[in-house]
Amino acid sequence: MRLPFQLLLLSVVLSGMSCRRTESAGTMADSNPVTVHTTVVAAESVPTVIEVPATVRPAQRAVISAKLTGTIATLPWGLGQEVREGDLLVTLAVPETEARVRQAQAQLAEASRAAERERTLVAKGVNAPDAQRDAEDRLRFAQAQLAEAEALLAHASIHAPFAGVVTEKQVLPGDLATPGLPLLALESTAHLRAEGTIPEHLATRLHIGDTLAVLVDEQPAPVAGRIEELSASADSISRSTLAKIALPAGRARSGQFVRLQIPAGEHPALLVPVEALSRFGQMERMFVVRDGRAVLRLVKSGRETAGRIEILGGLTAGETVVLAPPASLREGDRVTVAP
Repeated sequence: MRLPFQLLLLSVVLSGMSCRRTESAGTMADSNPVTVHTTVVAAESVPTVIEVPATVRPAQRAVISAKLTGTIATLPWGLGQEVREGDLLVTLAVPETEARVRQAQAQLAEASRAAERERTLVAKGVNAPDAQRDAEDRLRFAQAQLAEAEALLAHASIHAPFAGVVTEKQVLPGDLATPGLPLLALESTAHLRAEGTIPEHLATRLHIGDTLAVLVDEQPAPVAGRIEELSASADSISRSTLAKIALPAGRARSGQFVRLQIPAGEHPALLVPVEALSRFGQMERMFVVRDGRAVLRLVKSGRETAGRIEILGGLTAGETVVLAPPASLREGDRVTVAP
C-alpha cells in the first residue's frame, strides 16, 4: 500500500525537526558541563570480619522455687517489675510447720526446767551427776529441734537473691506450692552477656579478656564487648565453641538477637565514600568519569565503616567516581572536575 504524498512530506518535516532538537540539546549539554567532585578508587587491605549469631542473656538468672509445701499467701510482684536484693517475693501459709515450731518450743521449755531441777538435786547430793548430764543432753537435743523447725519456717518467706526484674510468674495467691515447683523467674539487668557459638577455627584466635565487636539491632554502630567465658572444648558435631561476651550496661535487652563480629585476617577491598553511592529502588549505582563524561555504573556494596563503603562488584581500582552527584547529572553528560 502506497502512502499519499502529503503524509510522506509531513513525516520528513517532523523527522528533521526532531533531529534539530536532538542536536540542539546535545550542543547545550556539551556547552554546559556539570562541575563535580571526584575521588580515585584505590584497593586497600581491610580486616575480614565474620558475623556469628548470638543471644543476649543475663549473667545472673534465678528460678525461684519453694522448699516447703504450702499455700501462696502473698505474691505482690508482676512481670517486668524491678526488685531489690533482699525484697520479699513470696510468703507461704504453712500451718504444719508453724505447729512444729510451737511443739519444739514447748519441748525446749520442758527440757530446760528438767535440766535446772537436776542441777539443784545434784548440788544437794540427792541425785548422781549422771542424771544432770542426761538432762543437759536432752536440753541440747530440744534446742537443736527448735533450730531445725525455725529454719524450715524461714523458708516460708522467699527473698530476692539479687536485684533484677521478674521475667516469669507461674503461680498466683491461693495456689499450692510444693518443693521444686517454679514460682518466679528473676533476671539481673546490671550484667548482660551475648552468648553464641563461634566456629572452631576462629575461636582458637580468641582469649578471655579480648575485646569483641557486637552488632546490636537499633544501634548505629557495634558495641565493644569483652570475652568473659570461652569454652576450652569444641562441640564434636557443629565444630564450634561457646563464648560469653559481656556487654556495656543499657546497650541491649535480655533475649535480643545480636551478631558477634569475629576478626578473620585481612582481604583487599575497594572503599569509596558513602556519598558516591546512590540507590534507585533495589539498584545501587554511581557515576564514573571517563573521557570527561559521566558514565552510570551499577554496583554491589558491602560493609560500611567510618563513612566509607566497600564495593564488591561493578567497579575497578583506578577509576574516578563522582562524589554526591547532582540530581541533574545524566549518563553521557560532560563533566568538569572541581579543584
